Amino acid sequence: MLSTQHILDKGLSALYRVIHGNNTNEVAYWSDFSRIWTPMQVKRKTLLTRMGDTEKHLYFVVEGVYRSYYISPRGADATLVFFYPPSFAGVADSFLLQQPSKYFVESLTTGSLLRTNFNQVQQLMLQHRGFEQFVLGAVTRTLSGVLERQIELQCFSAEEKFRALLQRSPHVLQLIPHKYLASYLGIDATTFSKLLGSIKL
Repeated sequence: MLSTQHILDKGLSALYRVIHGNNTNEVAYWSDFSRIWTPMQVKRKTLLTRMGDTEKHLYFVVEGVYRSYYISPRGADATLVFFYPPSFAGVADSFLLQQPSKYFVESLTTGSLLRTNFNQVQQLMLQHRGFEQFVLGAVTRTLSGVLERQIELQCFSAEEKFRALLQRSPHVLQLIPHKYLASYLGIDATTFSKLLGSIKL
């Protein structure tokens, strides 16, 4: 088991690369931003967020795989998004609006994360315009991805959705159980298995 200090050091190192990107200059808010995170470890199938609860935390994935999903009134389980290193995780709309979540977030594997809370993020946005712009950019990119995925779900055939997934994120086939990938694509597990066997990877 990793020590909390190891998780913190590893997570902040990855987070630094995400924040700075190709920028060789020090980001002005990094010092304050790096101090708002605490490390945590989770077991497999740990619920980080429950439907109906307000998302109080923003996570940064250090190790492991996580998913956000919706449970319909009839009990159908629909996978919405996956989180894996190095990415932020949580229910973004519930967190930013501080309203009850419509979705769950769970760990699919054992893992480790960095965690901060809404008040700390809000305070940092008020203190640093650069951080506010970073959050706006992240939300904009997320919205763009959601709209692109909506087109795929509504307009693409099962094979086209499968091929789009492989083109965008081929590594997920080894990373994520196939039943969740099938749910994410909106196709049944049998169809997913057939496509996996018939399409050259």
